[in-house]
Amino acid sequence: MIASNNRTYKEIRSYVGITVGLFLYVLAWVAFLIPNEIVGGGATGIATVIYYLSGQFIPVSYSFFILNFVLLIVGFKILGNSFGIKTIYGISFTFVMLAVLPEPEFITQSFKESDKLICAILGGITSGFGIAITFQNGGSAGGTDIVAMIANKYRNISPGKVFLYADLIIIGSSFFINYDFRTIVYGYVTMAVFSYSVDLLLSGSKQSVQIIIISLKYEEIADRINNEAYRGVTALRSIGWYSKKESNVLLVIVRKKDMKQIHQIINSIDKDAFISESSVMGVYGRGFDAIKAK
Repeated sequence: MIASNNRTYKEIRSYVGITVGLFLYVLAWVAFLIPNEIVGGGATGIATVIYYLSGQFIPVSYSFFILNFVLLIVGFKILGNSFGIKTIYGISFTFVMLAVLPEPEFITQSFKESDKLICAILGGITSGFGIAITFQNGGSAGGTDIVAMIANKYRNISPGKVFLYADLIIIGSSFFINYDFRTIVYGYVTMAVFSYSVDLLLSGSKQSVQIIIISLKYEEIADRINNEAYRGVTALRSIGWYSKKESNVLLVIVRKKDMKQIHQIINSIDKDAFISESSVMGVYGRGFDAIKAK
C-alpha cells in the first residue's frame, strides 16, 4: 500500500514538473520570441516560420500540433509507452498553451525594437530552463526534444548539443520571414543560450569531482567516507619525497553536491590534511552514470 502511494506521489509530482516546465517554455515563445519575429528551434520554431510566411494566417499552435504527430509515433516505438503517454500530455499542454496563452503586454511593451537581443537571450534562458525541468520529469514538448532524448538514450551526448545541431537549418530558414540576416543571428543567440541553459540545469547536479587527500589519519578518513558518505575510497601507496616516509593517498570521486559532507569529515579528523580537487568530464560505473553505447 505504501509503495503504491509512493508511486502515485512520484507520478503526480512528475506531471506537475512537466506542467511547470512547459508553461515556462510557452511563456518564453509568447512573451519574447514570437512577438519579435525571433525563431528558435524545434517544432515550435518551424511553426513560427510557417506563421509568419503565411502572413500570420496559420496559428503557431496548429502547425506545432501537426508537426509533432509523426514524431510522436516515433517516440512511442523507440522510447516506450511511458514516455509516449507523457509526450502526449506535453504536446497537448503545449498546444493548448500556445493557443490560449495571451501575449503578456506588460512584458512585450517593456522592450523596444532595439531590445531584440535582450529578448533573444531572455527567451533562450526561459525556454531552456523550462525544457530542462520537463526533461527531469520524463516529459517532452515534442519536436527536437524527442530526437534529443533518443540520441541520449544510446549515446553519451548532451541534449543541448543535439538541439543546437538539429536546429541550425530551422533557424536559418527564418531568413525568409523578412530577408534580414539579423533575424538569423537573433535565432542563433536564442539557440545557444537555450542549449547552455538546458545543459546547466540537467548536468549541474551530475557534475563529479575527483578528490585527492593526503593525511596521516587516512584510515579514519577513509572509514568515515565509506560509512557516512557511502562513497568508495581508493588508497594509493605513496612516498613523501622530503621525509622519505611511506604512506597512503586517498582518491575519492563524488558528486559535486556531496563535497560539503566530505569536507566536514576531513576537517573533523585532520585540519592539516592536504586536499586537491579537480572536476572530471564523466564518471561511469556503480553509483554514477551508465555507459551508453550500441
